[in-house]
Amino acid sequence: MRGDRCWSVEKRSWIALLLGVATGLAATTARAADCPGHPDALGTSRVLVVDPREHPRIGAMQYKETLPLHDHEVVLTFDDGPLPKYSNQVLQILADQCVKATFFTIGHQAQANPEGVRKLAAAGHTIGTHSQTHPLTFNKMTLEQARPEVDQGIASVKAALGNNASALSPFFRVPGLLRAEAVEGYVGSLGVQMWSADFLADDWRNISSAKVYELAIKRLEARHKGILLLHDIHERTVLALPKILHELKARGYRIVQVVPATANRPATPTEPQDWLVHRPSDNVPVAQWPDIPSFDFTGATTHLSLTSTDVSLLSSGPTTTRRAARETAWPPVTSPASRQTAAALPVPAADLFEIQAPIPRLLARHDALPAQPLRRAAKAARRPVRVASLRKR
Repeated sequence: MRGDRCWSVEKRSWIALLLGVATGLAATTARAADCPGHPDALGTSRVLVVDPREHPRIGAMQYKETLPLHDHEVVLTFDDGPLPKYSNQVLQILADQCVKATFFTIGHQAQANPEGVRKLAAAGHTIGTHSQTHPLTFNKMTLEQARPEVDQGIASVKAALGNNASALSPFFRVPGLLRAEAVEGYVGSLGVQMWSADFLADDWRNISSAKVYELAIKRLEARHKGILLLHDIHERTVLALPKILHELKARGYRIVQVVPATANRPATPTEPQDWLVHRPSDNVPVAQWPDIPSFDFTGATTHLSLTSTDVSLLSSGPTTTRRAARETAWPPVTSPASRQTAAALPVPAADLFEIQAPIPRLLARHDALPAQPLRRAAKAARRPVRVASLRKR
């Protein structure tokens, strides 16, 4: 009996183990099928659907909101293309790793290389716009100057896409990240999402490809997730990109593709705090004080100065609890009826804001104190001291 029971338990354990192995093999096979010929590819882990009107400006470098990414998730973005010499190489590198990215295309480049724009759409990448001529003066432009740059850039990319104009996403990145209220307001009025970035690799600078790789990984590791800004028009970027993708996979990072919400494709469910660059934490105290309570002081007696009776009481010997309660109760207890019938708060005394003379140090109750000095001290305590007399001193 015991042997049969042990065999039954062992059999169930082996079945569970085999099912787990089968599931893992199926997942690996699926990933390999997603990227034929590259079983060790980085791949694209998920697609994030966003609504530009709900979150019109994103990017931790300049805005309070950024994409709601999970830990170790990365969104790759490329600006300034297409430039066939380098853009085609970038597309091939991404294809070899089955990675999807977002390309912010310049209108003038799209006019010169419409086939490059169509290649982006055919490869399934997300396409946004990056102005018509890439002026580095958006931060100084008026609305009248910014509007044609935005509109013509969108029109040029749509024209390059031809019959597939719907492949253009309502995403815009201002050249040089030189944001300004004029362009931000106009882009938002079009229902287009303004993109900044979470970190850079400085690949537009005259640095080596090794430096581009180093900065990309270093800055990503500092944030553990985010939007990386690169350019598909530089040789240094082409040389650094394979190493960046390899290192992302080695360190457990996952690629996320971002697409806009449509009538048939609802936005990915998120919480408002998921978009915040600085999210509130239960481990960090928040200085949010409760509202000031409403106290009813109607009928209360305000003691503006120390009287001779108070001095006598404090300097006298020990008193019984009943006597102390009777003589020092403040404020007096009022009945609910009297509080309800009170018309208004008592008018402050005329000398309320006068500077009072310092109150003499009171003696302990058990100390002896002659009656005459007490009366003089009490009289001095009641006498107001004028500001003018203080200035003379």
